[in-house]
Amino acid sequence: MRKKVAVGLSGGVDSSVAALLLKEKGYDVIGVTLKLSSIECNTDIQICCSPEDVKDAKKVASFLGIEHYVVDWEEIFKEKVIKYFIEEYKKGKTPNPCSICNREVKTGLLAKYVKLVLGAEFLATGHYIRKTEIDGFPLLKRGVDEKKDQSYFMALVDREIIPSLIFPLGDMRKEETRKIAERYKIPVSQKKDSFEICFTAGKSPGEYINENRFFDIEKGKIVHISGKEIGKHKGLPFYTIGQRRGLGIRWKEPLYVLDKNPENNTLVVGEKKYLLTDEIVASNLNFHLPFDKWDLKNLYVQGRYKQTPIKVKKLHIENDRMHVRLENLYPKFAQGQVLAIYQNNVLLGGGIII
Repeated sequence: MRKKVAVGLSGGVDSSVAALLLKEKGYDVIGVTLKLSSIECNTDIQICCSPEDVKDAKKVASFLGIEHYVVDWEEIFKEKVIKYFIEEYKKGKTPNPCSICNREVKTGLLAKYVKLVLGAEFLATGHYIRKTEIDGFPLLKRGVDEKKDQSYFMALVDREIIPSLIFPLGDMRKEETRKIAERYKIPVSQKKDSFEICFTAGKSPGEYINENRFFDIEKGKIVHISGKEIGKHKGLPFYTIGQRRGLGIRWKEPLYVLDKNPENNTLVVGEKKYLLTDEIVASNLNFHLPFDKWDLKNLYVQGRYKQTPIKVKKLHIENDRMHVRLENLYPKFAQGQVLAIYQNNVLLGGGIII
């Protein structure tokens, strides 16, 4: 009996090719598309999981000759992802909604749904990720294509669902995927990739929050780390830690955002030397491999998508918080971002930077 696999069909090139490859390997393939937004797309802006994407996914499923299911989880997405995004910005943090979405909706919840409701043994996606194992524990690993590797976004997913995940594109590069789509004349072979934060439709977090009036964004003081007021900011959600451009301040040296203080609505800035640190602390820890099996000599961390992995000098856990000491000084990471931990190229888990 053929193994049944549900492919998360997003209406894009990657998931379409993933479904094609699995069908060619002899799996019993079905397509599942999540509708997470009611916003219509235009040709310039890609909104992931929009009505337009649903239409494209239907075309692909029909082209491949596979069953196709559309699941409307727009309200779940609003509750689990958008609400979290807004609340974190209220606190002056810089959240990573894509990681939360993978844990709560697109990967975590969907993996359970396809098994319990659709009877699929596996969930496959078009992520550029590989799988491996250490001491019998199934783990995720960076994809071959370093430019497209998406393992970072999986740092918070539950360990229990990893055995049921399949990533057909993990050993491929994006150029190969596109060529396959063109060779087989898949209907979406020329479609552009979607934005990293899908639901803002290309807008900055500050613009998105302001336009939708999720909460009042107020102007406030820009304060130098010395305590001197040197300007006015247009609202904390418009800034992130490490930002240099757009401050509108003349100073003898370039200034960077060092901190955001929502209690008194101030933006703290300073010279680059004040931005550098060799320490990171994370909470809300989630480990794919039990901590006692880690090789503490070969650890790397990543604090945002596409960041070059940073070598860890020392790491310990105390009171459910992970304290990381880096081998060198690096620009401070933003509170609220996900800290992914790797053993060489293998993802061990992660946490939220505090």
